[in-house]
Amino acid sequence: MAKTSKLARPPITLTEADAEALSGLAATVENRLPDLADMLTDEIDRAKIVKDGKLPADIVRMNSTVTFVNESVGADQGTGRERTVTLVYPAEADIESGRISILTPIGAGLIGLKTGQAIQWPDRDGKDHVLRIIKVA
Repeated sequence: MAKTSKLARPPITLTEADAEALSGLAATVENRLPDLADMLTDEIDRAKIVKDGKLPADIVRMNSTVTFVNESVGADQGTGRERTVTLVYPAEADIESGRISILTPIGAGLIGLKTGQAIQWPDRDGKDHVLRIIKVA
């Protein structure tokens, strides 16, 4: 059976304030959560950075409420069910209230994406999933 190819990472956009805050956050958790810090730093490094207030409304930023779907197929099949979460800093996270931390694989994968974009992204176990943005509020 042929191995599923990786999707190219889509372009992402961050505000100056989010990029600065997330860079600092990644640096503070580098020793404790090195893989997540690296993921987040890689996303910041490849992002287009725009002035605060210039980010279009359909792009995921900190404190955005985002609806996405896991479109993965095969052995890593996603649920195909839409999920709505708010992307927050770790101290504000509460999974039961739908508030996920930027320091989770899903949180780091969603930041900077816009409505309609998809990204192939690993979960906590290293299995890749395809996350597609349905709506950003």
